[in-house]
Amino acid sequence: MPTDSPQCPLRRLGDKEYYCHFELSLQVIGGKWKPIILYHLHQQDGGVMRFGELRRSMPSITQKMLTRQLRELEADGMLHRKVYPQVPPRVEYSLTDLGRSIIPILEQLYEWGKVYENAFPSHDTDMAAAAEG
Repeated sequence: MPTDSPQCPLRRLGDKEYYCHFELSLQVIGGKWKPIILYHLHQQDGGVMRFGELRRSMPSITQKMLTRQLRELEADGMLHRKVYPQVPPRVEYSLTDLGRSIIPILEQLYEWGKVYENAFPSHDTDMAAAAEG
């Protein structure tokens, strides 16, 4: 992995301050929800999802958190928000070219998650089966 100098100076890009590119990357896509949002948009046929579809695809996320994460991803140039002038308002989200550029990395994380899960075969990963048993 390329490394920055051990004496990386503080850099600024918009509202972000960082010392190395890895730190900047995590500021853009880090957290629990951003990678999942990006991955769901990628998995969707046509690559376009409405707010409600995104919300249903992630039952644990609150409306407030989804709104916040979508706004941050839009501000960082990772997704496009298209508003249709109609009542009720219709808003669609899709990945930008920059957002699509992170997908191979997210796919690798997905595959690594499967490897990690299989490294612990004695743990029950199916919550429904655990509840019934």
